[in-house]
Amino acid sequence: MNVTLTPSEIHAYLKRIGINTIKKPTLEFLAELQQAHVHHLSWQTVDIFAGRPAGIDLQESVQLILQGRSGYCFHLNGAFSVLLQSLGYTVHWHRAGVQPHGEQPRVNSFHLGLSVSMPDADPNVERWIVDVGLGGMPFEPLPLRYGNYGPEPFTYTLMSSSVASGGWRLEYEPNGPSKGVDYDPEELTNLEEFIPKHEFYSQSVDSPWHNAFLLRQRDTDHSYELRGCMLRTHGIEGISKTEIQTYDEWKNVLAKVFYEPLVNYTEQERRDIWDRIQVAHEEWKRTQLS
Repeated sequence: MNVTLTPSEIHAYLKRIGINTIKKPTLEFLAELQQAHVHHLSWQTVDIFAGRPAGIDLQESVQLILQGRSGYCFHLNGAFSVLLQSLGYTVHWHRAGVQPHGEQPRVNSFHLGLSVSMPDADPNVERWIVDVGLGGMPFEPLPLRYGNYGPEPFTYTLMSSSVASGGWRLEYEPNGPSKGVDYDPEELTNLEEFIPKHEFYSQSVDSPWHNAFLLRQRDTDHSYELRGCMLRTHGIEGISKTEIQTYDEWKNVLAKVFYEPLVNYTEQERRDIWDRIQVAHEEWKRTQLS
């Protein structure tokens, strides 16, 4: 990794995620950083849906964050890795693969995984998983030690990977957006392997995100997903779904729940996106009735 943030960029990045003070690179500060990142920066396909995908060059990903925007795994984990290294953490990139429900585990480089080495933080743990780029994001660093982590309903199980020799697998709670994700233990030195994967995700008509307006976010007690007009909220009390019915309500949910005010789009462009979403939503409702 050859990108380092300037002091002013570090402060701007931290301000973006609600942190005002730079602290020493401890495990406690790492947890604070991850929680703030997951809370304030949603995993999203907004730019892909709008036909204006951003590249995954590290500088470009960092600028997305500094300009009040966000992205999906390559942008979020790429930018977060730069922030962590600039703060003094030892960060590692990994090939990874997310397993959707109904499909098989894989490590296909369609996900950029992150880990941080902290041998002095815990005598029994040398490395921590710090993934802020998953649709179902862990809310805090997970020790690279097999077991179950997180309070209900957001529990994660870390185990040996069956598809990556020496690798590890993180399985979501039952109502998570995917079944799990497998990581290759090899440490990568550049992001070249992920470029064609990003090109497929962001430009191909066969991409699962091609016509998907989708945002996901976590806080301490809940996870949120906005898919077009449907807001899904998940907490200890269960799962609720709300149909967003007006443009103003939609904009308010984007800004207040997902911290996404669509700053890169004009008012007319926002309304055009909303119109596309409504058309798709009405078609989806017709299919549900047939």
